[in-house]
Amino acid sequence: MFDSVLVANRGEIARRIIRTVQRMGLRAVAVYSEADADLPFVKEADEAILLGPANPAQSYLDAGRVLEAARESGARAIHPGYGFFSENAGFARAVIEAGLVWIGPSPEAIERMGDKINARNLMEAAGVPVAAGTREPVTDLEKAVAAAAEIGYPVMVKAAGGGGGIGMGVARDEAGLAKAFETASRAAARFGSAGGDASGGQAAGPAILLERYIERARHVEVQILGLADGTVVALGERDCSVQRRHQKVVEESPSPGISPELRERMLAAAVRAGETVGYLGAGTVECLVDADKQDFVFLEMNTRLQVEHPVTELVTGVDLVEQQLRIAAGEKTVVPTAVTGHAIEFRVYAEDPKRFFPGPGKIDIWEEPSGEGVRVDSGYAAGNAVTPFYDPLMAKLCVYGRTRSEALARAREAVAGFRIEGPKNNLPFCSELLDRIEFVNGDYDTGLVARMRA
Repeated sequence: MFDSVLVANRGEIARRIIRTVQRMGLRAVAVYSEADADLPFVKEADEAILLGPANPAQSYLDAGRVLEAARESGARAIHPGYGFFSENAGFARAVIEAGLVWIGPSPEAIERMGDKINARNLMEAAGVPVAAGTREPVTDLEKAVAAAAEIGYPVMVKAAGGGGGIGMGVARDEAGLAKAFETASRAAARFGSAGGDASGGQAAGPAILLERYIERARHVEVQILGLADGTVVALGERDCSVQRRHQKVVEESPSPGISPELRERMLAAAVRAGETVGYLGAGTVECLVDADKQDFVFLEMNTRLQVEHPVTELVTGVDLVEQQLRIAAGEKTVVPTAVTGHAIEFRVYAEDPKRFFPGPGKIDIWEEPSGEGVRVDSGYAAGNAVTPFYDPLMAKLCVYGRTRSEALARAREAVAGFRIEGPKNNLPFCSELLDRIEFVNGDYDTGLVARMRA
């Protein structure tokens, strides 16, 4: 096992990783920008190194400076968290070439699963169910119109690269397709996704993927671990259907919308997906579920630790960060996969709870709830400021119960007991959700938040 880990991230995830690193007796090195100098993760690390200005390109996304910080601190391994460099194959290679341990899957696995079209084709070849869709990049609107006519409306339109639901759109006719294609094209340009030509070069147009859209779908993902001995295991599933603008807000495990038979098929498919790419470490296989038909299709794979990983930790008792560290060190581990009880996570954002626009500002009061079955992974404290430079996620409020009903009861109490004053936040939305009969009954889909705001 290496003796020190540099956490190439910020906020709540940096703080959470540091906690496990230190519990394991290792030295935790934080890196930070000028905007984050007063945040808790900087103070709690064994050593903290300033990267540069607030602009991510000059700090957290400056690969050379991050590697230089590793050399300065003597860190032997780098954990990327999520976002930033977590799914960047080039950075993973640079870490390995620098003689450091990359805490994540191989650069090759990141590349193979990072392109949605390539990943879709790989999964189809491996026998993992996929939706009807395009097997090659769609690079102009004329080709998109032809593809949509063959697939059948409605279709989901998205950039082949990138993640987080950014740039995705649903088209129900040609007019809608033109708008969705333009949005996805802008996202593709931002992610650097370009379509390839027959000779392997890059075409001028963006790389866009079209797939058949499933009405009233649930978004369900499976947590996998690729162990050091080559085994891939699944640690249950998480339902991530509560979303605004295709971005997750609330997650729970187990999913209340799938049958035991469907669950077994999904877990087996996720393991097969991991085995197909020789996956190492923590990853997530995301699926869309047709709850009426009790069937599913592959959506994408996230080759990193997920924001919502705590719900899996609560129902399995497995510290996923610890497993990432042990796997990266080459240790052979035995991981329990049984799921017990029920867990729910609420992402607490500095945002308008009605329209969900970011609302940065100084935190005057920060009082976290506590009690049986309550876990808070936070990145801030009273006196800190949520700045406009980064994602507005402030904390993750997680609850656990022996049953879903008990977890819901604890969630109501915990949400009511979380006091934040200063920036706008979405705790009122969380309270509203807990009174929504669809959510309470577990009978919801990815359109729930849109219906709440209609």
